[in-house]
Amino acid sequence: MNFKKVLVSAPVVLLCTLVSAQEIDLLQMAEDSLQTTRQPAYVTGTFKGTHIINLQSIEAPAAGELLFVIMHRFGKINDGGYELFGLDNATMRMGFDYGITDRVAAGIGRSTFEKTFDGYIKAKLLRQTDGRQKSPLSISVLTGIAYTTLKYSDKPYLNSTYRTQYTTQLLIARKINRNVSIQLSPTWLHYNLVPATADKNDLLAIGVGGRVKITRRMSINAEYIYLPANQVKSQTIYNSFSAGFDLETGGHVFQVHVTNSRGMIEPAYIGRTTGTWSKGDIYFGFNISRSFKLNKRK
Repeated sequence: MNFKKVLVSAPVVLLCTLVSAQEIDLLQMAEDSLQTTRQPAYVTGTFKGTHIINLQSIEAPAAGELLFVIMHRFGKINDGGYELFGLDNATMRMGFDYGITDRVAAGIGRSTFEKTFDGYIKAKLLRQTDGRQKSPLSISVLTGIAYTTLKYSDKPYLNSTYRTQYTTQLLIARKINRNVSIQLSPTWLHYNLVPATADKNDLLAIGVGGRVKITRRMSINAEYIYLPANQVKSQTIYNSFSAGFDLETGGHVFQVHVTNSRGMIEPAYIGRTTGTWSKGDIYFGFNISRSFKLNKRK
């Protein structure tokens, strides 16, 4: 009787074992398929704006997005009470940035400082990703041109060739976690005209900037641009240092900061900063940007 039970139950046990093994194999195959087809997730929001403060950030408008950007700097705080600590004087830059594709953006602008027009192109070479195939960094390249239109009655020879400056930057950024982002910006500048023959037409510098998020919509930002000595000899040029905070409000990003740089484009704040924090040459200012979707996606 026991032998008959064994004969009857043995096929049942074997069948259950085979079915269970087949289910495990199918589940394993499905999991492997999901892993191999899973796409990397791009890291977003490394910085809230297209500028950390003065430095261009890794961020750019998406395809079909237009940014209207106003950058404003008051006068120096050490101008004293007569100038209301700089509030009586101001310089500004007004510009437009447009996303040609999700990887390429272009911008134009006009600064009251030396009445300068500028333009740039920013292209994403690498994007930081999470997931199975991780890319630890985002890398973009920026190339720009600036043209000064300020009139010099004592220098009639300053034609368009002499008034032009060029910028090339590599923007290397990493979003370390949800709250902290950093960026390095190796920079090459070329001036067609320099103040003295002892000055170099080509300058090399490196910028570092960062962002620390303190609330969902607010962060503290800072940046420092190191310009090695002996590249400009006709005047004393200081390294640019700026600090402030960002506030995101819907389609706006509002940035408030203090800086020792009056200019707001690369040839001005990297190679022509004559103010120093130790003497109170500090400019209070803000950036504000407004986003417009010109090409709404379905």
